[in-house]
Formats: sequence, C-alpha cells, structure tokens
Amino acid sequence: MSQANVNSYSIQPAISAFKNTKTRTALIATVILTATLPATAQTGVQAGRDLQQKLSAIKQSAAENQQKLHKYQWIETTQLTLKGDTKPASQSMCVYGPDGKVQKTPISASPQAPSGGRLKQRIIAKKKEEMKDYMGGVKKVIAMYIPPDPQRMQQAFQAGNASLSAAGDTGLAQIVFKNYAQPGDEMTIAFNTAARKISSLNVKTWMDDPKDTVTLSVQFASLPDGTNYVQQSVLSATAKQLQVTTTNSDYQPVGAH
Repeated sequence: MSQANVNSYSIQPAISAFKNTKTRTALIATVILTATLPATAQTGVQAGRDLQQKLSAIKQSAAENQQKLHKYQWIETTQLTLKGDTKPASQSMCVYGPDGKVQKTPISASPQAPSGGRLKQRIIAKKKEEMKDYMGGVKKVIAMYIPPDPQRMQQAFQAGNASLSAAGDTGLAQIVFKNYAQPGDEMTIAFNTAARKISSLNVKTWMDDPKDTVTLSVQFASLPDGTNYVQQSVLSATAKQLQVTTTNSDYQPVGAH
C-alpha cells in the first residue's frame, strides 16, 4: 500500500469525526436558540405590559392632581443665581384662572431704581430687559415639562421613545421619555407605585439652540388631603451660568382666609 493511501485512510476518520462534531454543535446551537427565542419574546411582551401599566398610572395621577390643584392658591418664591451671584428673591401669589393657566400676582417689594449716571442706568436697564426676555424663555421651557402632560407621554410611548429604567428604591418605577417636548430632550419620572404619586422629575433639554443646554430637577410633595404638587424645581442654564430655584409653599384652598 502506498504512503498516499495510508495517509488517506488515516485522515478520513478524522474528517468524519470533525463533520459529526460540527453537526452536533450546530444542532445544539439550534435547540438552544429555539428554546431561548420564545422566552426572550415573552420577556419583551411582559416588559411592554409593565411599561404601559405604569404609564397609565402616571397619566391618571397627573390628571387627577391637576384637578385638585385648581382648588388651591399658593406662594411661589423664585431665587436667581447668575454667575455665582445670588439675586434678591421674588414672590408671587399663584392661582389657576378660568382658562386653566396659572395666574401670578407679584407680592414682593418693588425693586429700587438703579443708581449712577444715565449711561450706567441705560446699561443696567438693558441687562435687566435681556434677562427678562431670557427668563420668559426659561418659564416656557419649564411649562413644557411641569406638570407632565399625559398626551405628550402617550405620544412618546407610541413612538417607542419611552422605557422603564431600573430604580434603586424598589418602591419607585422610573420611566425615561426621549424626544418628549423637543428633539433630543430626555425626561425621567420617578413614580411611587404604592402611593401612586410622582416623586421626582429630571429633564435634560435646551433653550433656543440645542447647544444652550438646560437641566431641570423637580421634587414633589403631598398636601394633607393627598394632593401631589411641585415643592421645588431647580433649573440650570449652562450657557448663561444661571440657576433658577422655584419653591412653592403656603397652599391654601381658594377663598380661605
């Protein structure tokens, strides 16, 4: 027998064994994949149901609290810090008007007239006007996220822009909304599933330009009758080195003395 035939007979069993091993491996992989796919699909369906259930609870809670808050009046205190310099706080009496929007009546003392010559006064007046305009934009941004809008939340959910996020506290469910009010923004709501109330809200968004980034951190609290309300919000505008802290307090039923 030639050396070539010997080598051929020696190699053939090895090739057959290799092919058999490869076939068995492929079969095992197929079995594992077949068993895994239904479990993965089932997990995905359950996650979707959990998200929808918690979203429905949040929307219902937000709508109910808005109705309850219409029965109250309260004091809003706004504190500005610009480039590390804290400005005098301002206060307003707040109440919901017939159109469903919050009406604010200033209750702070009138600001003193600027001192100095006419040129200095004009410069100060111009800066104040610019800041007033910017603050108008800040208020519009805050209004897009506070209170959370059930319709916008539903739209984000339908567009696939809502997801459940793991929370450190097992009693809290965190839902993350992307492209909620503006392209590229992100809003995270922490919801107390037992109390069925929003605990906190955090937003990453922007003002007139996507480069003008803004963050908003909101803490909620409850009144004696269980009404949930925004206790404090802190907005930070990086471009302007501005921080706006808004605190709501002294809630009283409308018409109470």
